[in-house]
Parts: sequence; structure tokens; C-alpha cells
Amino acid sequence: MELFSCAHSSVSETISTMKQLILSLLLLASTGHSHEPAAPAPKGTGLKVLVYSNTGYYRHPDTPKINRWLVLLGHENGFEVDVTEHWKDMRAEELSRYDVLVLNNANELDKVLPEEQRKSVEEWFTKGGKGIVGLHAALVHQTKWPWLNALGGCDFNSDSDFSKAKVTIDPAAKDHPSVKGQPAEFWIEADWTNHDHAVTGQPGFNVLMRVDETTYTPVRDYFKTRNGKPMGADHPIAWTHEPASGGRFFYTEFGHDLRSLSTPFARQHILEAIKWAARITVEAPKRN
Repeated sequence: MELFSCAHSSVSETISTMKQLILSLLLLASTGHSHEPAAPAPKGTGLKVLVYSNTGYYRHPDTPKINRWLVLLGHENGFEVDVTEHWKDMRAEELSRYDVLVLNNANELDKVLPEEQRKSVEEWFTKGGKGIVGLHAALVHQTKWPWLNALGGCDFNSDSDFSKAKVTIDPAAKDHPSVKGQPAEFWIEADWTNHDHAVTGQPGFNVLMRVDETTYTPVRDYFKTRNGKPMGADHPIAWTHEPASGGRFFYTEFGHDLRSLSTPFARQHILEAIKWAARITVEAPKRN
């Protein structure tokens, strides 16, 4: 009986030890899966961005894809990006959570944003010193929202087909982070928008880039019979506006579709536009 008792006790201790070991391993595995991301994200900047992509006029087919592109851009660079197409998310309380509003091809907004929400955007931008980044069609048919029309500096006339063209960096803007490091002129593909006038020389505006209309056909066939006009020698495609009343505005013609964003330059251009609008500066790493 003693032999059996000793053997039984030894087996019980072994089973107990094995249970503890298995439990420890399961807890360790569970902890690892719940706290270790598949791909480590960079340290958060605290920057919060709201993307608005509803439209009152033409709906660009790649708009949802660009929304996703912007969310991933934020994830990969340590800032939060939320996306909406509902006017309720443009109320003062909701806007107060964000530093930058990106208008992803959001055109003719007087048709989809009630006046109260438009006023909320104006106050959020001006009194809060916030930032707005407009992509491609963000300045299309905005004349019935006079504040946004004045902030952008111009409105839409026509556009081109997706075309490769030569663009130039304005010499005074060569150190702006959205174009820094680019050659003085280079070739790139996009849909180029013709505005009703150039913003060059308007108070508070700074042109970053221009496109050379002699290197592509500036008005596509659809608009040739609809009073479409090229802009000529002065065709800005990206600029900033810092109104005296406060806030920062950035506009770029890039963003008609993913093709125009699928280059290292476009990625830098949009990322740095958002950071500039949010007044975020990042020091270059020190070299040994």
C-alpha cells in the first residue's frame, strides 16, 4: 500500500506540474497574440485626420480606394485617419477631435453639407487654427460656398485626360516639405485640372508647382464643346494659403485616382501636405 501511495503521489505531482507548465505556455501565447502587432507601426504623433469624401457633383470612381490609401498612409506614419461622408460628422463637437480635414474629391459641397455644418467647418478652421487639405476635385463647383471658394482661391473650368506632363517647382517653394528634394522640373502622370483663374499673386497664397501645358493636351474632348479653356503659361497645380484670419490650407491637383498617387513623389507630397497643415515638423535624423 505504501508503494502504491508513493507512486500515486509521484504521478499526481507530475500531472500537476505539467498542468502548470501548459497553463503558463497558453498564457504566454495569448499575451503574445493580443499585444504584438503583425507589423510594428511607428510611434504615434497624436495627429488626428478626418477625411470627408461626399460629393454634390461628379463622383470619382476611385474615391473609396483613395480613402483607404489615406488610412494606410496614416497607419504607416503614426497618425489616425477617420473617413466619413455624413454631414453629422462635420458638426462642431465632432470636428473638435481633429487637427486636419482632408477633402477627398469632395465637390459642390453646398448640396451635401447643411449651412450649419459649413459654418462649423469655418469656425473650426479659423478659430482653432486648423488645417484643410484639398485633393484634386475639392475646388470643383464650390462658388456657392463663398468661404471655401475664397480659401481655395479659384474654381473649376475643365480638365485633361490622364496624361504625362512636365511639372516645375516654384523656386521660392523648393524647401517646402511637400516638394523638397525634387528636381526643379520632372515628368509625372495625372489628370490636370484647369481652374477659372490662377491663384498666383493672391494675398496669403504660395504656388508650389506648375504644369507645362505645352507638354500635354490640357483640355480633353468632353470639355472642348463645353467652354473648356486651358490656363496657359501660368498653370499652378499645388499651392498653400494661410489667411490672416487663421488656419492653413493646402491644395493639390493630384488624387483623381490611385494612378496619380502611386509614386514616391505623390506619397511624399500628400503626407507632407497633411503634416504641414497640422503644423507638424519632424527633424531629420542626426548623422554620426
